[in-house]
Amino acid sequence: MLDAIAKGAAAQDESVDLQAEFEASNIDEVMDKLDRELVGLKPIKTRIREIAALLLVDRLRRKFGLTSGAPTLHMNFTGNPGTGKTTVALRMAEILHRLGYVREGHMVAVTRDDLVGQYVGHTAPKTREVIKRAMGGVLFIDEAYYLYKPENERDYGQESIEILLQCMENNRDDLVVILAGYKNKMDRFFDSNPGMRSRIAHHLDFPDYGVSELKSIAEIMLAEQNYRLSEAAAKALEEYLPIRMRLPHFSNARSVRNGLDRARLRQANRLFASRDRALTKTDLITIEESDIRGSRVFAEGKLEGEPETKAR
Repeated sequence: MLDAIAKGAAAQDESVDLQAEFEASNIDEVMDKLDRELVGLKPIKTRIREIAALLLVDRLRRKFGLTSGAPTLHMNFTGNPGTGKTTVALRMAEILHRLGYVREGHMVAVTRDDLVGQYVGHTAPKTREVIKRAMGGVLFIDEAYYLYKPENERDYGQESIEILLQCMENNRDDLVVILAGYKNKMDRFFDSNPGMRSRIAHHLDFPDYGVSELKSIAEIMLAEQNYRLSEAAAKALEEYLPIRMRLPHFSNARSVRNGLDRARLRQANRLFASRDRALTKTDLITIEESDIRGSRVFAEGKLEGEPETKAR
């Protein structure tokens, strides 16, 4: 009896080095990568760090034999296009893998078309095949609300939802499901599918970017491709962004990327037009003011109510 008490007391005095465990997991590398990839999003990054801390502490608890059920980590990402939902899901998969929560750490991104069949007997094998590919990692379902179409009596989306629900409950220790889409549509989806809501532990709302954040995103994108803005081009971009944000079909970072791609086209055309002179490295890497102001966004921004053209 005394020996048992002594052993229990000794176990209580054991300790673990949390900092050493944190460094060994290398999750700080993933968080640094996330900071480099995505501007702003402080509340989102804070929640990701909290989840990482939970899993790290849970791993330390197991070293002392302090068992508990696997934490539910299925998530719901809401927000407009281009706010970083897919990138955060990718980094979440890395963190889960490094902390030993999932085996592989990969992400499988799908939409309704990948899960739902068009005739009887088609949906179940499609959904199970996707789940099989995602096991050991993260299943990212974009525009998840399209799985549920109550207005169509012959729709098979509900069958896919039922299979997903079962998998989310039974495989919590080896698969994390992340649903994504517009907030209002996801809210209606959960209202119609309370079983899905009850299995989602984390709801993260991704805000739209402001002008200064979009400019920083543009500069990061250009630097990654070995381009830079001239001083005048940088000022033109500051004028471009708020106009673009007011026009239809604005998609945050995606619209910035599309705008920069067209600026690069205009730069290339400008350089080609002056091919009678030798070009310097500075010429090749610099986006000038005319390359930004050549966008039709400036003209369309002056015309209230004008529909946006496809080319930007």
